[in-house]
Amino acid sequence: MKIEGRNAVLELLKTDKEIDKLLMQRGAEGSAGRIFALAREKNIRVQFADARALERESESGRHQGVIAYVSEYAYADLEEIISCGAGRLVVLCDGIEDVHNLGSILRVAECCGAAGVVIPKNKSAQVTGAVVRISEGAAGHIKVARVPGINYAIDKLKENGFWVYGLEADGEDLYGCDLTGSAALVVGGEDRGIAPLTRKKCDKILSLPLFGKVNSLNASVALGIAAYEAVRQRR
Repeated sequence: MKIEGRNAVLELLKTDKEIDKLLMQRGAEGSAGRIFALAREKNIRVQFADARALERESESGRHQGVIAYVSEYAYADLEEIISCGAGRLVVLCDGIEDVHNLGSILRVAECCGAAGVVIPKNKSAQVTGAVVRISEGAAGHIKVARVPGINYAIDKLKENGFWVYGLEADGEDLYGCDLTGSAALVVGGEDRGIAPLTRKKCDKILSLPLFGKVNSLNASVALGIAAYEAVRQRR
């Protein structure tokens, strides 16, 4: 897997993930000096090449002069997230297929201190190099579990004392709900929202007040507002 872009690679270097090598644009050791220094400190092989070579290797076209080569993303077990999630948030993605949304969701979840993010194995974006880059490196700092289905994860979370809240347009007012304690927020897919059976399994459906003419928010934006309302209530 290739991780591209300075922020994503810098955050990757701060983790304990194994990096096979860095490909850096010749002369970039000056402008990307911190990346180069960290790589040298961790004895990671650094290969320099001209801009055309990086363009050929880049999958996104946004390499910013540095590409890291790593093994495929290592997913966590759901039990790992549950065991460290007592009194914290867990984020469930129900059919988030757009890599930009998944990357942004990982960034929101990491920034708000969530215990982890859960995605299904099918009909969902997976953690790729593009997702890591879009998350600005947050994917390297937060646990992501991949499960057979989101309903399976909901059942396991409930067995361990979590309240599960779905984020949809026709639910109760988010700001009237107590989000303290162990809570899981379910974010639905871009087109269909939360699946009907998953919706039934949620303890409550919560909505954000909308005052404009557009009737919905982007999934990662809605999650960010809900997650930080939970953070506010816990302070």
